[in-house]
Amino acid sequence: MNSPKTACVHAGTLFDEKTGGVNSPIYTSTSFAYLGLDEAVYPRYFNIPNTEALGKKIAALEQADSGMVFSSGMAAITSVLFAFLRQGDHAIFQTGLYGGTFHFVTTRLERFGIEYDISVNNEPATFAGLIKENTRLIYIETPSNPLLKVTDIKATADLARSNNLLTVIDNTFASPINQHPYPLGIDIVIHSATKYLGGHADICAGAAVSGKENMLKIRDMARGLGGSLNAQTVYLLERSIKTLALRMEQHNRNAQFLAEKLFVHPAIEKVYYPGLTHHPEHEIARRQMSGFGGMLSFEIRDLDPVQFQRNLKLIRPSVSLGGVDSIICSPALTSHRHLSPQEKKNEGISDNLLRLSVGIEDADDLLHDIEQAIS
Repeated sequence: MNSPKTACVHAGTLFDEKTGGVNSPIYTSTSFAYLGLDEAVYPRYFNIPNTEALGKKIAALEQADSGMVFSSGMAAITSVLFAFLRQGDHAIFQTGLYGGTFHFVTTRLERFGIEYDISVNNEPATFAGLIKENTRLIYIETPSNPLLKVTDIKATADLARSNNLLTVIDNTFASPINQHPYPLGIDIVIHSATKYLGGHADICAGAAVSGKENMLKIRDMARGLGGSLNAQTVYLLERSIKTLALRMEQHNRNAQFLAEKLFVHPAIEKVYYPGLTHHPEHEIARRQMSGFGGMLSFEIRDLDPVQFQRNLKLIRPSVSLGGVDSIICSPALTSHRHLSPQEKKNEGISDNLLRLSVGIEDADDLLHDIEQAIS
């Protein structure tokens, strides 16, 4: 299935032999027969049939060998990190991480004896300078949250491979429609499936894909951490992914349109969007992305950002991202609220920064809503 649109619909679908139904059946049991089986089937083992089928669908979209789904993006992230890091190891994380990831790394890893460095930028050359004898992995997120910084995926993967290091990427902002890190050499790809994969702001889930050997290690750790996904939510996520390619086309178009309009708007100080030619890493994004995504951020000039959000009528001030509805938030008050004032400053998170998750509505209507909120 070379076409993402076809893979979204058909990859990993379970055939219902009893009825011939076109949708995968839902296995809601928590108790399964065990006699004659090589392995017991149990939801916490991540091996009920529709869970495994959904993992195959996401792996196919990422052009990877194997995949699995989790109860949240953070469940996927923590399972991956603890599967490959142990006491005495060292890991490198790029700057501009999702706030939940940053908070976990900076408040949890050291208590398990795991050392880490957070790079001052997203340059592979800077990562190289942080490599130690006990370094085990490099973790990147591109485009980053919320400033949409772009990391050179292939250069990072090549650096890691030459130093026998593992690479992990959070591919949430791009989605597997716009970006495929695994063929570029990244070892493990993670998603908060709550976002674009789910796409309707009604489920919480995560995903990870990799080669089969890595996925066995991740699955073994995940079984102990317990972040499995409910069978009904598995069904909802599979159903949502069937329209992922179509949704992303509209997200991409709308975000590009708004970014270009806001870039020249007198009330807007800065616009962060990799699809703009003025973006400092636009050329890197153009090489490794087939679309620039539905996320953009901007800094508003001479207006109270909270009052601006209250003035909006169509775009909703809300947390999360990646849904069909356009929503907006202040990163300083939401995803990065755990950061100290100095950490926010270091990350470039100002109080007047707003992150816009552009939905699939009419782009002119969204622009009109922003303009009326400003005026």
